[in-house]
Amino acid sequence: MPRRRRPPRAGALAELQPLRTAAQIATLQALYYVVAIVLIVFTTLVAGLPLSSNLLLGWDAVRGDTTQGWLMAFIWIFNGGFCMAVAIVILIARSKLVPDFALTIHFLHLIITTIFTNSIPTNSMWWFTMLASSMLAVSLGMWGCQYRELQPVFFGGRILNSTGGSASRGQTSAEDDDLEAAAGEEDGFVRGSGKGKGKDGQGTYEMVDMKATS
Repeated sequence: MPRRRRPPRAGALAELQPLRTAAQIATLQALYYVVAIVLIVFTTLVAGLPLSSNLLLGWDAVRGDTTQGWLMAFIWIFNGGFCMAVAIVILIARSKLVPDFALTIHFLHLIITTIFTNSIPTNSMWWFTMLASSMLAVSLGMWGCQYRELQPVFFGGRILNSTGGSASRGQTSAEDDDLEAAAGEEDGFVRGSGKGKGKDGQGTYEMVDMKATS
């Protein structure tokens, strides 16, 4: 008889999705360059500097001996560190995957820059900028994803917290009312459910008929 294949582990199909991962990486990389184009065009027009494709795909423009070089370094740190952290929190939302996506974005940028310029970046300022950008993206992305994971989730009128427990809306107050009613019956009277209806503001009371004892 042919050997039966073991069924896949629960959640394995959701964990291994190469096409979805590739699509997420492509989306983040596209956002990386779209935001960079917007920032570079805006800053160069305001500063009156010449605009070229080398500012986006080159590495020699990021340098520490010119004002434009420092401006480009700030743009790449803000783009890769802050903007990509926000994008990862929105699109990925899993803290353990943040370092992989953040470092992949910067690694692909290194490859694209090397292909465009036909040389590996040699400016220490460029390497420092990419290092600071990747570290900022990882730290902010992990903090944002962890904060999002710890938020309570509303499902079917119930609040699911991070510890796996759930509580229905109004369930706590209903249980308190039942406990108060049970305690009132044991004492020989029934407490009213409404608050502030009596003169003392603690609810109305109704006496229960007691059986005559012999």
